Amino acid sequence: MCGIAGIYQLNSQATPDQQILSLMNDSQLHRGPDAGDYFFQPSVGLAHRRLSIIDIAGSPQPMQSANQQACIVFNGEIYNYRQLRQQLLDKGYQFNTNGDTETILNAWLEWGEDCVHHLRGMFAFAIWDKQRQCLFLARDRLGIKPLFYSLLDNGEFIFGSELKVLRNHPQFDKQLRDSTIEDYFSFGYIPEPHTIYQHSYKLSPGHSLLLQHGQASLAQPKQYWDLPTQWQQDLSEQQLSDELISRLREAVDIRLVAEVPLGAFLSGGVDSSAVVAMMAGLQSDPVNTCSIGFDSPEFNETDFAREVAARYQTNHHENIVSQNDFELLDKLADLYDEPYADSSAIPTYRVCQMARQHVTVALSGDGADELFAGYRRYKLHQQEERFRNLLPLAIRKPIFGILGRLYPKLDWAPRFLRAKTTFQSLALDTVAAYHNSIAILRSDQRQRLFSNTFKQRLNGYNSLQVFRRHGDKVMHLDPMKIAQYLDMKTYLVGDILTKVDRASMAHSLEVRVPFLDHKLVEWAFPAHSFANLQNGIGKFTLKKVLQPHLPDDVLYRKKMGFAVPLAQWFRGPLQQKLQDKLLSEVMVNSGFFNMAEVKQLIDDHKRGLKDNSAPLWTLLMFAAFLERNSQ
Repeated sequence: MCGIAGIYQLNSQATPDQQILSLMNDSQLHRGPDAGDYFFQPSVGLAHRRLSIIDIAGSPQPMQSANQQACIVFNGEIYNYRQLRQQLLDKGYQFNTNGDTETILNAWLEWGEDCVHHLRGMFAFAIWDKQRQCLFLARDRLGIKPLFYSLLDNGEFIFGSELKVLRNHPQFDKQLRDSTIEDYFSFGYIPEPHTIYQHSYKLSPGHSLLLQHGQASLAQPKQYWDLPTQWQQDLSEQQLSDELISRLREAVDIRLVAEVPLGAFLSGGVDSSAVVAMMAGLQSDPVNTCSIGFDSPEFNETDFAREVAARYQTNHHENIVSQNDFELLDKLADLYDEPYADSSAIPTYRVCQMARQHVTVALSGDGADELFAGYRRYKLHQQEERFRNLLPLAIRKPIFGILGRLYPKLDWAPRFLRAKTTFQSLALDTVAAYHNSIAILRSDQRQRLFSNTFKQRLNGYNSLQVFRRHGDKVMHLDPMKIAQYLDMKTYLVGDILTKVDRASMAHSLEVRVPFLDHKLVEWAFPAHSFANLQNGIGKFTLKKVLQPHLPDDVLYRKKMGFAVPLAQWFRGPLQQKLQDKLLSEVMVNSGFFNMAEVKQLIDDHKRGLKDNSAPLWTLLMFAAFLERNSQ
């Protein structure tokens, strides 16, 4: 696991400034503390920070091909590199190292842009081909590894593993993109392919980008992979049951290759426990497992983690942290570089910090909820969709639209009375309803929050367009599958994988995600929705086939999640800090907000009239970003 960076002069033969590239690369030292080096030629400079995992003694980067034609900087792991290596050896290619990096180089020389189709793993890389005078960038299919880029006014194309790498170029444009602020207050993160900045981008998952020297303008990224959306026949529940364990075991097995200590996160939930169970059956040594818990029973899952650890006799490490662990607040803006509002970033940071004391590589259970429909919101979406199917939209829209506008937001009331969001969703089509149900602040709330000036600049833009862009491709699927597809295109990459990458890399820890093995995803995603959500139980078939491997109280207990007590914090120890930050000069002067609404959100929460903890946290993280960005 590493950090990559580069500067490419699209229309010049000048060698990029070595001092600037060094400044960019030094900002990601945490991603690769073991080594760092540079490659310079006319028009191009490549930089790398290395965290040594495979072929520790060899495989330095930037790495040139044996014939000196191409040079690569690479972040990630290619799990089928040994098979690819043999295939390329048979074709006559020369290898000077024993790692996976050189395999990508030779794959490029053999197959060009199609090399990505041969790679199984997580990756973000850039290849400079001197003979073809081009720069090729690619990101893995599910977006496990990040890649940012920007074209500067001076004609330089810059890229890096984190946004801070780009920010450290003195010509980087810090102008904010208005539409992504609207996106952020819906989703809590900035969805691909945009960043918070007007002129910088994320290379989307499953995309590559080819830059030819001398081209007049920046080429558009090219999609080389997508989730399967057309299939002859859905996998039945029985078919899924028959093969799921063997396919999961294989996905775990290929991720156990490392020359450094390796282990797994163990939260005590289904997904991480499943990964540990598979690991235990694949290695003779005890699995290293890492868990954190909280000193509040409401947020603590350590008993379940201990139960799994005892069952498989793992080498278990555990750390209990205070439920009032909010000292990381000021660090989060530096960690994520742009507004990011998932409060579970705090415990994720802590578990990575603790794990790094024992291992250099950790496997996680991320991706299973999206792939096998484990989130509670899928069940609610399916229930609402059944009702939507009873009445045409032309009838539902006026009736439930009025109810959604007039019905009060009763956070204090029993759940069956908290119907405002449901009424709003029933007035909408499938994609719009799902967008409404997952939004941190719904459209009407964002309209109240934003200033009139900012709303004029948005010119009618709504974050729903993010879902429309993806949803238009899958409207032929059933409603739950549409929701899963939307999550894998947005929430999984923008929230979950972003959180894990930054938190783990802050501690120079590599995290591998077997549930997001693209071959497993291609096989499992077409499964019939009934196989995933049955009798109100999400991940139904996955849990059923795991019954011989895990206890029922792990498989079928209520999902807890990695939560922190925001509501309590904002009515107690963080009340003053919240008010100071949200009503600060930088927030007022930003011009984005109706400050009267911000004050109302604070006051209603403080008085216990509403639980505004999610929007308040979202505002707090935005304020922290604005403060940092102004420096």
